[in-house]
Amino acid sequence: MAEIKTKQTDADVLEFIETFANTEQKKRDSYDLIQVMSECSGFEPKMWGPSIIGFGKYHYKSDRSRQEGDWPLVAFSPRKAAISLYVYMGGEQQNELLKNLGKYKMGKSCIYIKKLSDINVEVLKKLMLTTMQMLESKYGVG
Repeated sequence: MAEIKTKQTDADVLEFIETFANTEQKKRDSYDLIQVMSECSGFEPKMWGPSIIGFGKYHYKSDRSRQEGDWPLVAFSPRKAAISLYVYMGGEQQNELLKNLGKYKMGKSCIYIKKLSDINVEVLKKLMLTTMQMLESKYGVG
């Protein structure tokens, strides 16, 4: 079985933002997201792999394969095309929240935004809290 490539590292989060975020807007949004996600999750930011900033962690076991590993409770990445938000697990409650999130696109497991001002940060916080509750229920983390 292939080993999970995205793992928590000791890389410097602020240095990553300064070198990876390709616009001043994305840098500002990244610093704002760190503040929001730290406050909401109760965890300090850590680098996961080369380009994801994660908060907290849990150990998962896939329902569909023998794959298992660690992953952040919530996370984001200031990618070139858009900021990827890893704050969504699905479910009726979260789908209702998405209706009031603002301007975004949906991927398989993440939400893409162009800039933080395109979304309602209070709704983002609720998405993060419900995701952490779902992870607590499924994997016994918190």
